[in-house]
Amino acid sequence: MVVGVKIPEKKCDDKHCVFHNGLSTRGRSFEGKVIRLNKKRTLTIEFARLAYLPKYERYEKKRTRLHVHLPDCITVNLGDHIKIVECRPISKTKNFTIVEVLK
Repeated sequence: MVVGVKIPEKKCDDKHCVFHNGLSTRGRSFEGKVIRLNKKRTLTIEFARLAYLPKYERYEKKRTRLHVHLPDCITVNLGDHIKIVECRPISKTKNFTIVEVLK
């Protein structure tokens, strides 16, 4: 269970749901923007970050894209601002799940 996050009102039978079937979370958490609704229960998010370049003693902008699991109890639209947390690997590329829609 994630601390400080409101539990969705809608119930689901998704075996990878943090709220209703006890998928444990760990590690990192990020906030990002939904850029693609891929297939069933999967979407892609993107967030910006700064990377330091020692040679030029400056920062450069970079972006990170992650595949995220979408439980049935959370409704998300393209362009929404969401919060994700790390969990055990759900598939080859999915290691994160959505816990909150921030809009």
